[in-house]
Amino acid sequence: MHDKRPGTGPLTVTVFVFPGVRLLDVTGPIEVFASANEIGGRYRVRTVSEDGAEVITAAGTRLGADLRVDEVGEPCDVLVIPGGPEWETLIKDDAFLDVVRRLHGKARRTASVCTGAFLLAAAGLLDGRRAATHWRHARQLAERFPSVRVKPDAIFVRDGRVMTSAGVSAGIDLSLALVEEHYGAEAARAVAKDMVVFMQRPGNQSQFSVRSRVPHSRRETLRRVLDEVAEDPGANHTLSAMARKAGVSVRHVARLFDEEVGTTPARYVEQVRLEAAQVLLETGDDAMTVVARRTGFGSPESMRRAFVRHLGVTPGAYRTSFRTTGMGAKDAAPEPVSP
Repeated sequence: MHDKRPGTGPLTVTVFVFPGVRLLDVTGPIEVFASANEIGGRYRVRTVSEDGAEVITAAGTRLGADLRVDEVGEPCDVLVIPGGPEWETLIKDDAFLDVVRRLHGKARRTASVCTGAFLLAAAGLLDGRRAATHWRHARQLAERFPSVRVKPDAIFVRDGRVMTSAGVSAGIDLSLALVEEHYGAEAARAVAKDMVVFMQRPGNQSQFSVRSRVPHSRRETLRRVLDEVAEDPGANHTLSAMARKAGVSVRHVARLFDEEVGTTPARYVEQVRLEAAQVLLETGDDAMTVVARRTGFGSPESMRRAFVRHLGVTPGAYRTSFRTTGMGAKDAAPEPVSP
């Protein structure tokens, strides 16, 4: 394992637990760091609760704490702030938020999982920062804390020494990114393989597919067309072909897309094909000609133009970037610990 850190000592990870915490928000990151230790990493993971007592999670499981907040002395390298379904109550608890601030002040990096972003925001730790949370709560985060620049569909977001992530499993993605930051992409890939999870979900990847972002239509004709495009992006999906399959006029198909999807049929098809190509580039080694043919672009040049237009990178550069979690070394240096 290649250690990218300037020092050689173990890295301390502190996970804050509290009554009603979501279990996977805690155990997901811990498992990533524990798995990293099995392949040569050096993480020292500890759980901390406000009074050092065990807590009952939202799942009803008892979760022990290694120490109480007052016993946290030396700075830690990573502080994990998980979420929980009772976040609305917690953000009104001044004493609780003060604990979050104190722990953050002793951390080189603070990372939240899911609704843990609300705890950071209420503590004033996300003011002026970009942040992510579960898509279901993104609008509430933006409305309650207007000084936070919410990225509604990002898997995770890093802004300075603070990282925030989406739904519960995104805490695993975030933790893999930290492993890559500390020990390199090869180590993160080994951990992902050991845990049988995908590594290719960098922070800026959407939480949703193109098809899932389209509102549910009451018109069976349109639903059938949308589903056929999503199921086989490489098929013939010209406007006339979609009209024939739907048994309606070209003008009627165009009108349905405009009214219910908010875009043109051609743009929707291109978005689906782009997403399909992204998946093939992320997970396979097929030649560009094969990827372009399978996803309906026809030629590598057509695919390249679509990638540059929508993503600002070529397919080749995109594939290279997805060999990591998206946390490059240049962007990885944490800010110093607050005094």
